[in-house]
Amino acid sequence: MLRIRTVLWTLSVALSVAAGADFKAHNCSEVRQASIAKGFSFENVPLQEMSGDHLRVCPQENTCCTSEMEDKFGQQSKLELENLVDETSHELRSTFVSRHKKFDEFFLELLENTERSLNEMFVRTYGKPYMQNSEVFQNLFAELKRYYTGGNVNLEEMLNDFWSRLLERMFTLLNSQYVITEDYLECISKYTDQLKPFGDVPKKLKAQVTRAFIVARTFVQGLSVGREVASRVSKVSSTPACNRALTKMIYCPYCQAMPSVKPCNNYCLNVMKGCLANQADLDPEWNQYIDAMLLVAQRLEGPFNIESVMEPIDVKISEAIMNMQDNSVQLSYKVFQGCGQPKPSGMGGRSTRGVSDVFNARFRPYSPEERPTTAAGTSLDRLVIDIKEKLKLFKKFWSNLPEDVCQPHRVTAGNATDDDQCWNGHTKGRYFPEVLKDGLTNQVNNPEVGVDITRPDTFIRQQIMALRVMTNKLKNAYNGNDIYFQDSSDEGSGSGSGSGCTEACVTEFDFSSTEAPVVGADRSGSGPVEDSAAATHPAPSAALPASLALSALALHRLWR
Repeated sequence: MLRIRTVLWTLSVALSVAAGADFKAHNCSEVRQASIAKGFSFENVPLQEMSGDHLRVCPQENTCCTSEMEDKFGQQSKLELENLVDETSHELRSTFVSRHKKFDEFFLELLENTERSLNEMFVRTYGKPYMQNSEVFQNLFAELKRYYTGGNVNLEEMLNDFWSRLLERMFTLLNSQYVITEDYLECISKYTDQLKPFGDVPKKLKAQVTRAFIVARTFVQGLSVGREVASRVSKVSSTPACNRALTKMIYCPYCQAMPSVKPCNNYCLNVMKGCLANQADLDPEWNQYIDAMLLVAQRLEGPFNIESVMEPIDVKISEAIMNMQDNSVQLSYKVFQGCGQPKPSGMGGRSTRGVSDVFNARFRPYSPEERPTTAAGTSLDRLVIDIKEKLKLFKKFWSNLPEDVCQPHRVTAGNATDDDQCWNGHTKGRYFPEVLKDGLTNQVNNPEVGVDITRPDTFIRQQIMALRVMTNKLKNAYNGNDIYFQDSSDEGSGSGSGSGCTEACVTEFDFSSTEAPVVGADRSGSGPVEDSAAATHPAPSAALPASLALSALALHRLWR
């Protein structure tokens, strides 16, 4: 069928040429005016048509074009392709640029607001003890920001380290009547997982923060990759064969004294499918990338929502601190059993001070209206809804590019009912060849553009690889995995071996006076602890637990 249509088209062209031989030479004044309107400054536009034997691209018939005109038309054709693709891809590129900026600003501002919120609340709640140890929390947020901005940070290890540092500071603060050495703190840190001084908060928070930050970082990286690929691939450079085809399609009507005649739609499609064959090959990987972005966007809306994880983090950390306070006696007892009783500091007067002297219970969480807004008052949900709508529009963008370029308002005569009123490459008339499929391999018989299908564009192949790598990262993030740390060590590594207690080494955040048994104590490292040593452990006062119980009850009601 394709051969038959091509033969018919060739016969049509031949007949039109033969018929044209009987016509009188046309006046070229319209060509002159159209050329000036397009910005050309030709010195010698013929007044009448002349022989076209000198032409190399346009039909060698009677013509209004000189060799100089044809050469300049060729140069302009190359620029017009670049401009057409640039115009057609403008929305795609601007969307990725603006949405990447919005999401990035949102996440960074969310981190800053969360850190400021925690700092204000902890200063108000815990006062001087917090301010003296605030670098522990500052380091937490610094590491979260470093991870988000692309730093090589293992979130699980970093969060484990945060809780270990917090335990060390609190234990030292609340046992100031003892000399707490670095070796002693190291002994405590080995059993953090067994002691669970902060309850289940570290475990839950670690799962939530890790998943949320993996998704947030990967999604913004995905927007960045999409932005770069769209920007790079939109900068097209035409081959000599493509440039000839473009010149023939756009400007040869000028030479035929028909500057107002637009190319036939199917003719334009074949030219663009040949010129943009390599760009179309990007489409399969691009579509998979868009699908992966949409999946991760769903995670941003659900339990992986970083906004819902970070906003209450101050309350959750405070809850962990209070949990340690609630179980202070048991924790101290088990620590002393496992690591031995530290030496007195000689500041006996401080041993009678209660927890309220260290962390006074004036905690009041922010109400929703007091929460600082982020990214000019927007919310993550609104950002996600917007980007999902945009991403869906960009599927099959590169394979649809020829059709988008060949729109009537840009290049072609459109799908007019009278198909013989458009430029078919030789004259004004019907275009017979079939429109080819997309992609490089389908251009082997392109009737308009000579395409070497054995030489794929290496630059486009690099962009395909970039999309493939990013898609893999997005799929991992969707499953809650950080592609950089999939082989990270187990949660308890480095903190569950050695000597000491094995379940709940609790510091003396005095609260419960219930005597705690030693659970699975293994004293192989620090040596057995004599019963007499346990007997000499100072007993908490009866009044202190009662007053602290009232404080904690009030705090828990506020948290609810």
